[in-house]
Amino acid sequence: MIRTKSSNWDLETGARLFFLCLGLINIALVILISIYLIIAGLPAIAEIGLVDFLFGAEWASTAAEPKFGILAFILTSFYGTAGAIVLGLPLGFFCAVYLAKLAPAKVSAVVEPVIDLLAGIPSVVYGFIGMLVLVPLVQRVFGLPDGASLLAAIFVLTIMILPSIIKVSITSLRAVPEEYELGSLALGANKIETVFRVSVVAAKSGIASAVVLGVGRAIGEAMAVMMVAGNVPNMPGLFESVRFLTTAVASEMSYASGLQRDALFSIALVLFVFIMMINATLNLVLKKGRA
Repeated sequence: MIRTKSSNWDLETGARLFFLCLGLINIALVILISIYLIIAGLPAIAEIGLVDFLFGAEWASTAAEPKFGILAFILTSFYGTAGAIVLGLPLGFFCAVYLAKLAPAKVSAVVEPVIDLLAGIPSVVYGFIGMLVLVPLVQRVFGLPDGASLLAAIFVLTIMILPSIIKVSITSLRAVPEEYELGSLALGANKIETVFRVSVVAAKSGIASAVVLGVGRAIGEAMAVMMVAGNVPNMPGLFESVRFLTTAVASEMSYASGLQRDALFSIALVLFVFIMMINATLNLVLKKGRA
C-alpha cells in the first residue's frame, strides 16, 4: 500500500499535537505544584516571620514554645550538595572520558552496564548500605562517637550522583563528530590532547547538563541521607549529625499538625525556590558558555 502525502501529513500533525499536549500537561503540573506550595507555605512564614524562619538557628517544632528556624537545614543542604559535587564531578568526568574515548571496547562493554545498574538502584538501598557499612567506617576512621554525620551523607550523595554524571557525559562525548578528532590528530596533537582540547570542549554543554542532573539529585534526595546523616537539627559540621531540608519534611510530616505542618510546607517552598535558583543560575552559565 502506497502512503499518500495527505496521510503522511496527518500522521505528522497528529504526532505534533500529541507531544504538544504532553508538554502542556507538564507545564500545567509545574504551575499547579508551584501555586500549591506558595498557598500552603506562605501562611506559616507570615506567622513565624521571614527573618526568624530563614535565619533562625533553632528548630524545636514540638517544644512547649516551638521554634521554627531553618538556617541549619539550608546550610546543611548547601554544604552537602557542594561536597557531593566537589567529590563526584571530577571522578565522574574522568570516568566518562576514559570510557567514551580511551577504554578498550571490552572494558566499556563490562563497565557501562554496571553504571546503568547503579543508576537504577533505589535510594533507600544506598542509604541502607551506607548505614551498615559507611557509617561504622566513618566512626572508626575518625574516632567519632557516632558515624552518622554530614561527611557520611556527602559520601553517599557522591556515589548516587556518579551514574547520572557519567552516563550523560559519555553520551555527549560520543556525540562529538569524528571529524573534529581526526582534524586535531592530523594537525599533530596526540590522543590525550585531542580528547581534552577538542572532544571535551565540543561536549561541554552536555557535560554541564550532567552536572545539573547531579545537583538536582543531590539536593532532592531524602531517604538515603536521612539514614546516614543522623537526622538531628544541628548547625552543619563535617562530623556532626545533621538534617537536610528534604529530611526535615520527610521525618515530621507523618505526625505534624497545625503550625508545625504549615512550617513543613514552608520548608518545601524554600527547597523549591532553592532548586529553581540553582537551575536558573546553571542555565544562565550554560547560555553564556554557548555564546
